[in-house]
Amino acid sequence: MLDIVSSAYAQNQAAPPDATLPNIIFMVLLFAIFYFLLIRPQQKQAKEHREMVDNLQRGDSVITGGGVIGKIHRVEEDVAVVEIGEVEVAKRSFKPVRI
Repeated sequence: MLDIVSSAYAQNQAAPPDATLPNIIFMVLLFAIFYFLLIRPQQKQAKEHREMVDNLQRGDSVITGGGVIGKIHRVEEDVAVVEIGEVEVAKRSFKPVRI
């Protein structure tokens, strides 16, 4: 039993000073993995989405985040008005429903 305690005590020594280089390499490698597997694809997807939103025109069919299907009626800077249907008013007149 004394051998186990003495070997555990011997392993509690400070790390040699040349062990910092592998730690730095590991951290850089870990960051590179996160960048190429998580950050870069997300930036690419956000860029494609932004281009798609910028190219919206009147008459394009869209599905909103809430699942509403409609056609673009008007596009402003950050707002797109979507026409989703018509509602009957006064039994003969149909008015478009826009959101």
